[in-house]
Order: sequence, then C-alpha cells, then structure tokens
Amino acid sequence: MVLAALGLLFARRAIHAAMCVVFVMISLAVLYIAEDAPFLGIVQIVVYTGAVMMLFLFVLMLVGVDASDSLTETIRGQRWIGLIFGAGLGALLIGVVARTTWDQPVGLVEANADSNPVGVALLVFGDFVFAFEVVGVLLVTAAVGALVLTHRQRLARRVGQRERADARMAAGGSITPLPAPGVYARTNAMDVPALDPQGRPIEASVSRVLRIRGQERGVADVAVDLGPGEDGGGQVDRPTPVAGDPGETTGPTTSITTGRGPEVIP
Repeated sequence: MVLAALGLLFARRAIHAAMCVVFVMISLAVLYIAEDAPFLGIVQIVVYTGAVMMLFLFVLMLVGVDASDSLTETIRGQRWIGLIFGAGLGALLIGVVARTTWDQPVGLVEANADSNPVGVALLVFGDFVFAFEVVGVLLVTAAVGALVLTHRQRLARRVGQRERADARMAAGGSITPLPAPGVYARTNAMDVPALDPQGRPIEASVSRVLRIRGQERGVADVAVDLGPGEDGGGQVDRPTPVAGDPGETTGPTTSITTGRGPEVIP
C-alpha cells in the first residue's frame, strides 16, 4: 500500500496514478477486515473502489488527460512550499509510527455484539451524527460548486430537434434512419445491400465506409446456390414481381374454401 501511494506521487501518467489509488483502497479494505470491521471493508471495495474510482477511470479514458507536464508555474514558489509541507507531514507520520504500540485490541467484541453494521450505525448516527451531517453538506456543496465552475455560457442559440430535422430535410437528407442491410435466406451481412419492392439494391443500406473501402458485395454474390442434387445445380434467380399501385396487391394467389364459399387471397 505504501508503494502504491508513492506511485501516486511519482507516476507520470494519470491512468497509472488512478490505478495506484485503486490498489491503496483495496489495501485499506484488507486492513478494515483485519481489524474486525468486515462491513467497512466491503463498503470500501464496493463503494469507493468499485464505483468512485471506476468513475474516475472512465472520466480519464473519455477526456484523455495528457501526460506532459507544464513547466510554467502559475503560483511562484509553490513547489518549495509543497516540499516543506510534505516533509513536515512525513516527519509527523514517522513520529506516529514510532510511538505505535502493538497491544491487543480492546472493545471490539462489545462493539460488534449486534453485528458490525449495527455497531457502525450506532457510532455514525449516535456519537458522530453532527460530523456526519457536516460532511454530507460539504459533499453537496462541492458537487454544486463543480457544476457552477464547469458551466459555460452559450455563445450561439440552442438548436432544437425540430430545427435540426428541418435543416436535414432542406439539405436533401433522410429524417428517418437508414435502411438495414440485406437479410436473405442464407446470408445476413453488413456488406450486402437490401432490396426495394422492385428488387433493386438500396445503396444507402450499406455503410459508406464499406463502400469507400471497396468491401461491399453485390446481390449476385449472395444469390441462392443449389448443389448438384438440388434442382440440377447452379444459381437460381427468382424474378421479383413489380409492385402495384398503393392500395393494390400483387403477387401469386391461393384459392381457399371457407364457410362463405371459395375465395382467392394473395
């Protein structure tokens, strides 16, 4: 844990520093469990390591923090001040460790008599309820302050969804999603175009990237290919009937007999 904490200080990449913090938090959970506080150990892993630090990692991956350091100091003398305070903190920690006694812990049995979560709840919402509320207020204030600091003034008028759709239609674009690629009896691929009612390929159904790369296949490449024992072999190109006018139905018909007599349905 100490090595991981030092890695947080000396790591040159933000993602490495975040991983060091994750290791430190997991080590703290181990210490909690070793001190007969399993509830705090599980909370340390689930809440801080599993939720908070993973959120930090996702933000670092999305934002993309640069590893280069700025050589210009915004506050003069800040490095020397940081070194002095760091040395003082180090001396304080060394003094605390030097005075540590290794006696057996006392009072853990009584504190965990009603289970560890109940003991923690009695301490947090009993003896330290005021400090708990103050910390909650500070966290809410910090969240609101972060929202205020990251807010930026809009320089242009906000464009709504209706205005975007009107501009897209005026430019000749399609307001609806593009058609899906071709789905045939034995082929379902992203590089094969779909067919319109007249049997013509729809070019927009294939990704523009595939067309630029020359990776688009034609309809003839996925035509039904029968084997030697199936209808003599070779490809079968079934003609597609021409679509009729709106309201009309075209295609083969089938005669059926119902209680009202013989009928013909498409």
